[in-house]
Amino acid sequence: MVKKAENIIVGISIGDLNGIGPEVILKTFEDSRVLEFCTPVIFGNVKIISFLKKNLSLTSSIQGIDSLDQLINGKINVLNVWKEGVNIDFGVTDEKVGKYAIKSFVAATNALKRNEIDVLVTAPINKYNIQSEEFKFPGHTDYLDQELEGNALMLMVCDRLRVGLLTDHVPVNEVSKLLTEELLVKKLEVIKKSLIADFGISKPKIAVLGLNPHCGDNGVIGSEDDDVIKPTIKKLFDKGEMVFGPYASDSFFGSSQYEKYDAILAMYHDQGLIPFKTLSFGKGVNYTAGLNKIRTSPDHGTAFEIAGKNLANPMSFREALYLAIDVYYKRNEYQELMQNPLKTKRN
Repeated sequence: MVKKAENIIVGISIGDLNGIGPEVILKTFEDSRVLEFCTPVIFGNVKIISFLKKNLSLTSSIQGIDSLDQLINGKINVLNVWKEGVNIDFGVTDEKVGKYAIKSFVAATNALKRNEIDVLVTAPINKYNIQSEEFKFPGHTDYLDQELEGNALMLMVCDRLRVGLLTDHVPVNEVSKLLTEELLVKKLEVIKKSLIADFGISKPKIAVLGLNPHCGDNGVIGSEDDDVIKPTIKKLFDKGEMVFGPYASDSFFGSSQYEKYDAILAMYHDQGLIPFKTLSFGKGVNYTAGLNKIRTSPDHGTAFEIAGKNLANPMSFREALYLAIDVYYKRNEYQELMQNPLKTKRN
C-alpha cells in the first residue's frame, strides 16, 4: 500500500526521450518551492534521468525508487519502470524510444487507476513512433478514454480561455460525417460538468463554433450548420442550458467574443487549436475533461528541432502541473459538497 504524501502525488510520464519532455520536466522542478505542494514521481529510469540532468547542467536532487511504496516527500522521485539502458539521440524519431515513452505512460496510467498517484501529467510523445501491435492509439487522450471511466474530451486551457473539441485527431474530411446531434449534446454536457466540478463555475456559458465558413451562409456553403448545429443548440437553450451559437470561427476570436464565455466548443482540431495557440502559446495546457481521473499535458509537442540544446521553456509544463493540482482540489471540494448536503431537522 502506498503511503500517501501530505501534498498530492503527481505522476509524470516521461514522453519521447529524444524530445524536450524530460528537459521541461526537470526544469520545472529546479524551483524547489514546487515540492512544497506536490510530490512528483517520474515514470522512467533513474540512470537516464540522471544522464539528462547532467546534460542540461541542472542541480535538482532526484531519488530513484523501484516501488511507489518508497516514495519520498520533498524529492523528485523516479520510478524505475525499466532497468536497461536506452540509446538517446536528440531530435531523432526512433521507434525504440517511442516504445519506452509508452511504457512510461501505461505504467503511470495504471498507477492512476489504482489511486497510487493523485493526478497524471504527460510529457509530449511522437504520435508516429508510438504505434505498435500493443498500442494503436493516435495519442494520450484516446488511450485514457479506453482505460478510465467517463467520456474524454480535449479541453485546451489558458487562464479563462478554454477551448474544447468536438472531434480531435481525425482527418478533416471525416469531421462532417461525425457531426451529429448526439455527439454535440454529449460533448457539451462533458464541458458543462467539467466547468462546474473542475473549475468552480456554477452556471457556465458555452459558445459553439460553426463547421462551415460563415456558418454555411444559410446553406450556400454547406448545410451542416443549419441541419445539425443550430437545431441542437436551440433544443438545449430551450431546456435552460447556457449554450450559444453557432459562431463563424474566422471572426470569433479576433473580435474577442471568446471573452464572454466560459468555454468554446470547436468542431475540429485546427479550428480550435490554431486560435488557442496563437493567443496562448507557451503557457497553454491540454486538459482531458470528462474522466474520473485528472490528466494534463503541455500544449506543445516533442520539439525535436531544439531537443538536447537546453533551449526548451518549461512554462507550459509548469502550467500543466499547476492546473492538475488546482483541478484536484476543486473536484474534491465539489464532490464533498455534493455528498454532504445540509441536513434539515425534523419537527
